[in-house]
Amino acid sequence: MIKLSRIKIDLFVECPRCFYLDMVKKIKRPQVTPLNLNNAVDTLLKREFDIHRAAGTKHPLQIQFGIDAFPSNHPQMNAWRQSMTAGVIHIDTEKEFHLHGGIDDLWEDRNGVYYVVDYKATSKNEPVVKLEFWMKGFKRQVEIYQWLLRKNGLNVSDTAYFVYCNGDRTAEAFDNCIRFYCHIIPYKGNDKWIDSTLDKIYQCLHSSKIPEPGANCDYCNYALAYSQNIVNN
Repeated sequence: MIKLSRIKIDLFVECPRCFYLDMVKKIKRPQVTPLNLNNAVDTLLKREFDIHRAAGTKHPLQIQFGIDAFPSNHPQMNAWRQSMTAGVIHIDTEKEFHLHGGIDDLWEDRNGVYYVVDYKATSKNEPVVKLEFWMKGFKRQVEIYQWLLRKNGLNVSDTAYFVYCNGDRTAEAFDNCIRFYCHIIPYKGNDKWIDSTLDKIYQCLHSSKIPEPGANCDYCNYALAYSQNIVNN
């Protein structure tokens, strides 16, 4: 059984060559610095929404942005959040894929419809009130979660929500505190691309040929430029 996380699926979409080198040749991309401040925001938001989850009440942000849903109290919530040890799991017995991904949150309306929620933290001069064109990875992320949850039998809305927290840079001093301004940004997902992508991943993993790199892969472009420079000099 081949384990495929949400991150690995997204890696294939970004660059089939990097994916192949990672999964088959065990050559991974250089590690990036952990986003510890972002992770702290995620952790605190989860605790905050959990208070309302336990009480069966709406979070103030849900009220502010007119979201007619509550933090879901699904019995699998804790497991579904654990991206490293559990997550939302689907087993594809035909391809022998163990597919998984850890969600940030899940909301539920009065009709039993579920909404995927992802937390994001940044610090920009202007409020983040919409998804920009370059945020394709964020969109694929929630679409994979929607697909996984549907495979687990949930009635999942096409609409996902990003709780986007923007750190205030305009304060006169740090004073051991960063104030965040949060917006809930809706996004209508479409998971139709996932099945065909999994077919391509299966073919990739069972091929002896290293695929072509992604058109905009910084890692492959760097490796190519470096090798050409070495050869030419």
